[in-house]
Amino acid sequence: MIRLAAIIETFEADFRRQYADQILPSQLRALDAIKHCRSSASPHMQVQCPDCDHRDWIPHSCGHRHCPHCQHHDSQQWLERQLHQRVPADYFLVTFTLPKALREIAWHHQREIYDAMIRCSWACINTFARNDSQLHGQAGAIAVLHTHSRRLDYHPHVHLVVPAAAIDRTEKRWRTKQGKQRKPYLFNHKALAKVFRAKLLDAINRAGLTLPGQIPEHWVVDLSHVGNGEKALRYLARYLYRGVISEKDIVACKNGQVRFRYQDSKSKTTQYRTVPGAEFLALVLRHVLPKRFRRARNFGFLHPNSKRLIALLQLLLGIVPSPTTKDSGKPRPAIPCPCCGTPMRITRTRVPPLIPASGKTMVAVI
Repeated sequence: MIRLAAIIETFEADFRRQYADQILPSQLRALDAIKHCRSSASPHMQVQCPDCDHRDWIPHSCGHRHCPHCQHHDSQQWLERQLHQRVPADYFLVTFTLPKALREIAWHHQREIYDAMIRCSWACINTFARNDSQLHGQAGAIAVLHTHSRRLDYHPHVHLVVPAAAIDRTEKRWRTKQGKQRKPYLFNHKALAKVFRAKLLDAINRAGLTLPGQIPEHWVVDLSHVGNGEKALRYLARYLYRGVISEKDIVACKNGQVRFRYQDSKSKTTQYRTVPGAEFLALVLRHVLPKRFRRARNFGFLHPNSKRLIALLQLLLGIVPSPTTKDSGKPRPAIPCPCCGTPMRITRTRVPPLIPASGKTMVAVI
């Protein structure tokens, strides 16, 4: 497996030179964090065995949300929370895509456009649910922003996992929806696209941003029935905290080129893409989000403030939420002692390393 840190080490100089006028501070922070993650240049923590008293120093992970090595535990916890609050209804994955004509303005005003995309997507779903003759209530949704295609091109879109259900708080009713002949159905995708277009353009205007001259009339919103929602949630959790590419998908790095594989969304076949090393880093770092921007949000009756409501609903409908993953509820993995195998205790953290002239890494004992 080819590590992303090794690719950064090889092509960082070329990347900085070729993209000097395009690099954002957030991208440089991500570049530095991933390069030094769990390396000798990272801060260290001291661990000690309670049985044999063996002591050791272990480098910290960087904890950056775009690092392929970090925050697996956080991704798993997020997935468990979403699975725990599932409701008895058909689930749909609704994808709202930003048209190509607006991607330039999105790149230069990321925080404003990304936030507007998430909020307008939810506003569409909630408006349709309130006006729907079967639902006529507040919807619920789990929204996750993605900025990449499977080829790692810039392709901002919002995924919403939506149950075909709504809560009428006034009449205290729970309603679900089915299509003709009892087939799963949510809303018309063309109607959603029209409303999303109007809401997002209005949000951009209210933000004081200048729209391009030509804006397409027809936008794309995709709806897919995803059963009980578990597979869709697992897919979203995969990219939530761990960057846009897995290191196992980087298949070659030689002759100044990086080759990676991806699955084509239409044909479901494995495809390969080969680009210069500096361009590969640019593709990966272009999807670094603005600092503290929340890419995953819950809305409606799936909002964190509605935990009691979900628990009551599950009780009334006779649903017993149960863990569905092998890692459910597990704490962070323990560090085994190399001498006796006993889980070691962390005694000190964030100790800066010292790298003397000899090149041998040491740890500063303060």
